[in-house]
Amino acid sequence: MLINRILTKIRKMSTGLMSHFYVYNVKRKAKSCGKGLKVWKYSILNHNTYLSDYINLNGMRIYGFGKVEIGSYFHAGVHCIMISSNHNYEGEAIPYDETSIEKPIVIEDCVWIGSKVIILGGVRIGEGAIIQAGSVVVNNIPKYAIAGGNPAKVFKYRNIEHYEKLKKEKKFV
Repeated sequence: MLINRILTKIRKMSTGLMSHFYVYNVKRKAKSCGKGLKVWKYSILNHNTYLSDYINLNGMRIYGFGKVEIGSYFHAGVHCIMISSNHNYEGEAIPYDETSIEKPIVIEDCVWIGSKVIILGGVRIGEGAIIQAGSVVVNNIPKYAIAGGNPAKVFKYRNIEHYEKLKKEKKFV
């Protein structure tokens, strides 16, 4: 019993220490970073990533050279990927040439994406949207939408009145 309590305390301490390292690493890579950043698993960002306030990352991978903007109160499940550029398959070589085509990604405030979501370049996810775990987002997702699948499609909307009430009361996590 005592050993279990000691092991639990050690795990909590090491998780806290690792989280500080993860936060430091993300802040070092991001172009800009707001306040309240939390990083629970090792995350990789490109150097063209802009983070607003109160972002929660959980093993996020942001690849490519395109601009990635993430709004405030963003929450990501584990092992999510964003890809902000791709190869030029219409160029001077097959299957593609050396040219990188940058496609920005914009995620507005209060977006929640589930685990193992992939977001491709050229996509905007609207405020308050929720993306179901395992989805591949290839098109814009409107405000308050709940979307999922491959490719992700809107299948429902949040209760906007309830969402706006909580937002007005500043009930953020």
